Amino acid sequence: MTKDQYLRMCEQTGEEIDWDRCPPEIEDFPPIVLDALNIFNSLGNRVYPDVGYTGKDFTNFKIFCKVYGIKEHQIDYLMELLLFLDSRSIEESNKQIKAAHDKIKNR
Repeated sequence: MTKDQYLRMCEQTGEEIDWDRCPPEIEDFPPIVLDALNIFNSLGNRVYPDVGYTGKDFTNFKIFCKVYGIKEHQIDYLMELLLFLDSRSIEESNKQIKAAHDKIKNR
């Protein structure tokens, strides 16, 4: 459900808007979060045939910080966001590999 759909639903049902339950749109996030998403998607993936996805390659991190105009005092927060996104991606990859392995094992 999108934010627009939620707001229309509340309007149609006469229900009061609960902003804690309202799904956020991309423009609801501060610019540093959008920069983190863009940088995360621009970083290369480290993928190995026998292991799968092991995380992002942060070799070009400083270059992307310059390109996106990240200030020195924002780098810690940006890195925290990137590591959060990376850990979620690694976890999802591990689940997919385990499911594929279990599927083969059960044949």
